[in-house]
Amino acid sequence: MKVVLQNLTKIFPSRNKKEKTGVTAVNDFTLEIPDGKLIGLLGPSGCGKSTTLYMISGLQAPSSGKIFFGEDDVTKLSPENRGIGLVFQNYALYPHMTVQQNILFPLQNLKGENRLSKEEMLNRALEVAKLVQIDEYMNRKPSELSGGQQQRVAIARALVKMPRVLLLDEPLSNLDARLRLQTREEIRRIQRSTQITTIFVTHDQEEAMSISDYIVVMKLGVIMQTGKPQQVYDDPANLFVAKFLGAPPINLFSGRVEGGKLYIGEEEVMDVGLVENQEVYVGIRPEGFLLDGKGKLTCSVSGIDVMGRDVSVVSTSESSINPVVRSIISADDMGNIKGETVRFNLKPHKVLLFNKETEDRVRFGEQIKMHETIVAEMEAEGQSYVNHNGPLPREADDKVKAEVVIEEKKGVVAKIKGLFAKKEKKAEEIIADAAVTAEVPPVEEAQTEAPAPVAEEAKTEEVKPLEEVKEVPVEAPAEEVKTEEAPVVEEVKEEVKAPAKKPATKKPASTAAKKTTATKTTATKTSTAKKPATAKTTAAKTAEAKPEAEKKPATAKTTASKPATAKSTASTTAKKTTATKTTAAKTSATKKPAAAKSSTAKKPTTK
Repeated sequence: MKVVLQNLTKIFPSRNKKEKTGVTAVNDFTLEIPDGKLIGLLGPSGCGKSTTLYMISGLQAPSSGKIFFGEDDVTKLSPENRGIGLVFQNYALYPHMTVQQNILFPLQNLKGENRLSKEEMLNRALEVAKLVQIDEYMNRKPSELSGGQQQRVAIARALVKMPRVLLLDEPLSNLDARLRLQTREEIRRIQRSTQITTIFVTHDQEEAMSISDYIVVMKLGVIMQTGKPQQVYDDPANLFVAKFLGAPPINLFSGRVEGGKLYIGEEEVMDVGLVENQEVYVGIRPEGFLLDGKGKLTCSVSGIDVMGRDVSVVSTSESSINPVVRSIISADDMGNIKGETVRFNLKPHKVLLFNKETEDRVRFGEQIKMHETIVAEMEAEGQSYVNHNGPLPREADDKVKAEVVIEEKKGVVAKIKGLFAKKEKKAEEIIADAAVTAEVPPVEEAQTEAPAPVAEEAKTEEVKPLEEVKEVPVEAPAEEVKTEEAPVVEEVKEEVKAPAKKPATKKPASTAAKKTTATKTTATKTSTAKKPATAKTTAAKTAEAKPEAEKKPATAKTTASKPATAKSTASTTAKKTTATKTTAAKTSATKKPAAAKSSTAKKPTTK
């Protein structure tokens, strides 16, 4: 069955709502697949090969273009009505069914005229199982089979309904190296025996080149080149195809063409005829090196890899674009490698030149004739030589989108920086306001203003009595207080009976109160600093008693009561002084007799 794809395009909508163009997975794909041939869709991941396969199968609808099976337009036909067999990458076998049941499943779903009898279905299933060499495992379940056997079951299930087109989506990627080699040979054998048109999708160029009749090299949804595997390898249309095909990969150097000579670095390596002077990429296949002690290309030897019949010389060059240069030579010539440097001559048909700006192929000499021969052979077989040179549409779209994304990111970064700048400005204003308010310390004023007056008053009141005390010995004040208190009481009692106007009797009481205060101040020198308010209050009360006695001299009772008040104040002060002295007696032995005398002075007051 011939398959024709006309201007097939698939555009997936973008997740970004601002982008109206979307992502173009397949772009204007036009190809004719001959009847009974195996075509390999080859390319890196994301090139659109699997999307093309799913559009052919009907699992995905194309955005534009048409698909023909023979003369039938199947663009809008459902998958089950297209007559295709599809083998997935992950086998997709039913785990609860046996191998026979998995193979019979597509036949059991046939309807109408295509429906087969039970006997016919069993015969066809057995025939296909023998074809893929799994007829011995018909009663086993998929979990009891190896990976290669499960892949064969998947292929048998796809072949059992005799499809018009067989589609294989990377069927060998889950297998190990040896099993992959065995299975791809089996696929090729089955395809040749059935003569079913087969489309094989892979990213492994070795697989595609080994089993395909034709290969289609894709990049970003565009066909880069079509042709027979060996023809595409020998005559790549552009730098991408040359780099993608080949193992080991092609060696690339920076070079130039001047006066019909090819230069790599400063070394003239070969003649290129009538090629225009230009900067070029020089691609040399690993098998294009000839070991020669007088060769024109010099490299520094890094190592030698022995691969059996061949030897891979690993070397470096200042003009090399690749990290290392790999040269495959015969094992017989390995003995000719001596020293740290190696010199090569080059095979002209294995040296490929590409324009540095467009990456298009620049052919010279015999390469021009070889290209003309390849094109003529393809036309004779009914194939058209397809190649793509120049920039790709998706590359331009991706470049524009990348620029838009960069601008959007710059805008977002600018907004974020603006927000941070505003926050920093606000923070600076807050710090400045805090600094201004911190210049007026209310707490410090309270500390300097409030305690200061009290301390000054305490000092002024303490200084005066201290000067008086300095004239009297330490033990004398207690005795004087004791001897003077008794006459004060007697004089007060006499003043009650005597006439009211006797100012002489008032002076001793005032003097005694002052001395008592002085005594107290002397005895409690350490405690006065802590409690200045008590001394101040006592002095104030004593000072108040004097003017009141002077204001009311007429009444005897009043005059007598004031000294009595003074006496009681003095007595109270004496008690406090006694308590203070008792506490201080632990550290001062001279204060103990004063405390005793003060306690005896209270007895006349009780009488």
